[in-house]
Amino acid sequence: MTRPNILLITADDLAGDTPGSFGGRPDVMPVLDRLAAEGMRFGRAHVPAPVCQPSRSALMTGRWPHRNGAEGFEPIDEGVPLLTEAIGAVGYRSGILGKVNHLQPEDRFGWSFVRQQAELGMGRNPQAYGDATAEFIAASEGESWFLMANAHDPHRPFHGSAAEREGYTEEQQASYPDPSRVFTAQEADPPGFLPDLPQVRQEYAQYLSSARRCDDVIAAILAALEDSGQAERTVVVFFSDNGMAFPFAKANCYLAGTRTPLVVRWPDQVPPGGVNDDHFVSTLDLFATFCEMAGAEIPDGVDGRSVVGLLQGRGEPGRDHVVTVFHETNAGNRYEMRSVQDGEWGYIWNAWSDGETAYRAENMAGLTWPAMTDAAETDTALKERTDFYQRRAPEELYRLTTDPHALHNLVESHGRTGDPDSAQALARARAHLRDWMDATEDPLRERYPASR
Repeated sequence: MTRPNILLITADDLAGDTPGSFGGRPDVMPVLDRLAAEGMRFGRAHVPAPVCQPSRSALMTGRWPHRNGAEGFEPIDEGVPLLTEAIGAVGYRSGILGKVNHLQPEDRFGWSFVRQQAELGMGRNPQAYGDATAEFIAASEGESWFLMANAHDPHRPFHGSAAEREGYTEEQQASYPDPSRVFTAQEADPPGFLPDLPQVRQEYAQYLSSARRCDDVIAAILAALEDSGQAERTVVVFFSDNGMAFPFAKANCYLAGTRTPLVVRWPDQVPPGGVNDDHFVSTLDLFATFCEMAGAEIPDGVDGRSVVGLLQGRGEPGRDHVVTVFHETNAGNRYEMRSVQDGEWGYIWNAWSDGETAYRAENMAGLTWPAMTDAAETDTALKERTDFYQRRAPEELYRLTTDPHALHNLVESHGRTGDPDSAQALARARAHLRDWMDATEDPLRERYPASR
């Protein structure tokens, strides 16, 4: 089999259910939805860590953050093999567009082509992405290539927000266009884990508009690939590095924080219209997947597993649940979390929750969190929810089939649940997490209460 080119397109802070092909509005990301229809979409895909640099570092090493050194915004440990090194050994030329400084140390990756955020209209200019993609492909003539194209949307500042006006100069704002579709607050129904408040609607509309501009970037990149004549020998993969930057999503191990809209289009290998809603996969698996596609050796110590078999329609045991982790915010504040999701149940261990420590993260910037706390002054239920968000509980368990937005924690203060089904689910999740912590030598495994 001829070695394919690999085009990896990533979004920044896009929720797993925003695209229409993953349950969202069909008018937000129509280009991504078409890409999904041309390949396979994974309905149970997660990122290993719900914040950008650890998520991306895990992808590029195939290792959990505590095993590659990049638990937060640190460089990857020296000696940990990188994806660009593995596929470079079999002749792949690698390039990167945007988010360059979120893979450290930069010089280790050996990029032959680099475009920084400022060269791409603050990472928000579709034409700049299309032009850069075309330039990279043309310069790679005769070579197999890997291009990591990282859109900066829908990361904050959102389109039309005060933060955008205040955070970017007029020149910077003039370097990128408005989205091809701008949403209004009236049509922006917030997800169920957020209250339906006017300011929440306003900010969610700004987020949806930014997601649409991400789709515009995807369109420009794919058009450049098509114009190059290399689309038929190129694997296209899309995912988001974590959930949207709102409370109960990004920088948390809730479903809304770790679920990602993973799409793979592989001409002649993956039939169009493929859907895999049965197997849990992680973007940690993409390292081994890309190595197998490229015919490269998978280094020792890689934690992820190739999904090529799943892409080709073969089942695979051991994919009935997924583990996710969180270590620290972009400000360097540590809030250690571990989670197990199995489709029906979602379990989280908050190692940081002691009843006194207060959680604070970038997902609380903007309009939504202040609106929630203001409304909580007269709304008892919302007061309980905002208080819980800041303090949490040592353990959380949610029956996602009936409580998909994780609103009702089933673990009582004494670490038990109130019914046999949830008790069995809690025991099972604890066992899964204990086994994972032992297998990966998680530094917190001795602190985990269920290990005693």
